[in-house]
Amino acid sequence: MNQTIRPEAGLAALEARVRRDLEMLQLPAKEWAPPLQRGGERVLDVAIIGAGMCGIAAAGALIFRGLSHIRLFEAAAPGEEGPWVTVARMDTLRSPKTLPGPCFGIPSLTFRAFYEAREGAAAWEALYKIPNAVWQDYLSWLIRVLGLPVAHRTRLLSLAPEEGLLRLHLATPEGERRLLARRVVLATGRAGAGGLAWPDVVPRALRPERAAHAYDPIDFGRLRGRSLAVLGGGAAAWDNAATALERGAASATLYVRRAQLPQINKGRGSAGPAYLQGWDALDLERRWQLIAYLHDMQAPPPHETVHRALRQPGFRIELGTPVEAVRAEGEGVALTLGGARPREVRHDFLVVGTGFRVDMDAVPELAAFAPHIARWRDRYRPPPGLSRPEMEAFPFLGPGFELTPRGPDAPPELGLVHLMNHGAFASQGSIASDIPGVAEAGERVARAILRGLVQAEWPAIRAALEAFDEPELATTPFFVAR
Repeated sequence: MNQTIRPEAGLAALEARVRRDLEMLQLPAKEWAPPLQRGGERVLDVAIIGAGMCGIAAAGALIFRGLSHIRLFEAAAPGEEGPWVTVARMDTLRSPKTLPGPCFGIPSLTFRAFYEAREGAAAWEALYKIPNAVWQDYLSWLIRVLGLPVAHRTRLLSLAPEEGLLRLHLATPEGERRLLARRVVLATGRAGAGGLAWPDVVPRALRPERAAHAYDPIDFGRLRGRSLAVLGGGAAAWDNAATALERGAASATLYVRRAQLPQINKGRGSAGPAYLQGWDALDLERRWQLIAYLHDMQAPPPHETVHRALRQPGFRIELGTPVEAVRAEGEGVALTLGGARPREVRHDFLVVGTGFRVDMDAVPELAAFAPHIARWRDRYRPPPGLSRPEMEAFPFLGPGFELTPRGPDAPPELGLVHLMNHGAFASQGSIASDIPGVAEAGERVARAILRGLVQAEWPAIRAALEAFDEPELATTPFFVAR
């Protein structure tokens, strides 16, 4: 750290600059949405589920547009929003440090401004990639400096239509609570559109004593001196193997179905404005060709993650080795392996690194809407050779990330729900999943909500215009034709 800068002094100066920037931009805009009461209850303009980077991006964009009667509901404790300091087990973010973050186009709100204020310009120049905990610090700083209204340790249990509004059923530290909102944004991360992918070959009864998902909380201290099997070759599989070995596991072996790891990160190649802003401008045929291509190419684990694992003497990887069956064996697990050397192996513990699934029927808070949500398979039939059932299960979203109806019997309130999580990928690209596009996602969702509220509340908005009576010529004589 630059010793001439105290972190608190640097941040205080930055926060003064933020206030100045917002004042010069006249942000936030004046509140304009007519207050809505229902049965003596004030209705939220927008409820945002999740206060991680997507929730922050949506909330800031809404508040800057004059929609201040919003609330973010976050299941985690303060400082633990998102995966960064809990289940994300890499050392640093995969993204380059130069990405601005959810800054709303304001330089003083970028990650770089935050880091330089806290650590100094020399530290910024020396920084290779952003450590997870530092990114979490930045997001927490955004919540504080923007004054975002976050209710922590609060989980959405269910969402249901109610006479043109949405009824939220929440679990809070004080007990269960129900409230109404005009719109709801589900900023619920990678697992928010169907949960964790768990392969059929691994009995669920093994979890948690003998097996865990790579995104489960894992007590790595229990694995000290023990043998670990990891199913999968993606980034999370490598991160969990490296973490276990660093914390004393005797060995960690990755079993990977592919004969060769992917080498090119096509996601990085599709992170520019053409993809982040133009994805949904493509017709369905071209969009599906792109979806299928990116699905097939997959992404390699970051080279930092690979070398981190390879440095550990107990690390092994077996490519071209599918796991065909798993069963309990003594206090551990037995894996039946296929491929060129079929055999059975035994380990003390198994980590399943098979990522996430998208299945709208498996999102508990959307149970009332799930049968009516359009999927891609409802709107587009791929040509022979391009069928990808996993991707066909993604929801088919509108331009503002809103759910769309499968049929005429869908409740009209369905379109008041905006899915700003991994489930948006097929319709909108990666802007609701990855750091490069999160600011664009927040802007697009906020713009759609503003337009929808203007339409819904137009009579009251027009009446407010007619009632506006601020005279321009209050101090000058009136001129009347004679």
